[in-house]
Amino acid sequence: MALVSTKLIVLSSIKYSDTSLIVRCYTATDGLRTYFLKGILSRKKGKLKKAHFQPLMQLEVVASHSDKDKLDFIRDVKIDYAYNTLYTDVYKQTLVYFISEFLTNALREEINNEGLYDYLALNLQRLDHLTNYNNFHFVFLLNLSQFLGFYPDTENINYPYFNLEHGVFEEKITSDNSLQNKGLTIFKKLLGINFDTLDTVQFTTEEKQVLIAILIRYFSVHLTTFKKLKSVAILHEVLHT
Repeated sequence: MALVSTKLIVLSSIKYSDTSLIVRCYTATDGLRTYFLKGILSRKKGKLKKAHFQPLMQLEVVASHSDKDKLDFIRDVKIDYAYNTLYTDVYKQTLVYFISEFLTNALREEINNEGLYDYLALNLQRLDHLTNYNNFHFVFLLNLSQFLGFYPDTENINYPYFNLEHGVFEEKITSDNSLQNKGLTIFKKLLGINFDTLDTVQFTTEEKQVLIAILIRYFSVHLTTFKKLKSVAILHEVLHT
């Protein structure tokens, strides 16, 4: 078991017995790690507090990392980046729970990927500062696919079909997992924006719901362990998206 110092982003936590938590995190040094926080729910004092492990918290920890398939332990913790709005703005809170659940499903590798960690950390900080963030989660998830190896190839973007399995535009349908017509038009609108142009494209409520479904389907095709997301219903209700 190695003692490491690393930055991490909390993805999710589940209660274990009445006093403990099992927390899944994405670390800057070792990819995905799962920590056992024994007795954290019963402590009134101590370095580790339940508030540290809210979804998408950015922390710096000293931790014991064990061999594969064993739980790790956090020895010391401090906040690496203190959010100003993510936990106080009800709309951003909704995005936090959706993004954290999405990342919990999408990130499965226990390998070092500093580029991916930096992408997550910097853009969550971006969300914290944004006042117009209607399209943030769409762009965030689309760009995430680049780090996972299946960002859409836009070379033939004028073709009438998009093959979700191969991530390419095609002249004819070659897969049951293909976009066309309205779904394709909405997907192309997303491909035309980035973080610096979030407010330049407007989606209707119906288009947002179609787009979320497309992105979930796209990730599900490429990640066999991707599960149904409970937070989508809340996203639709609160953000009409």
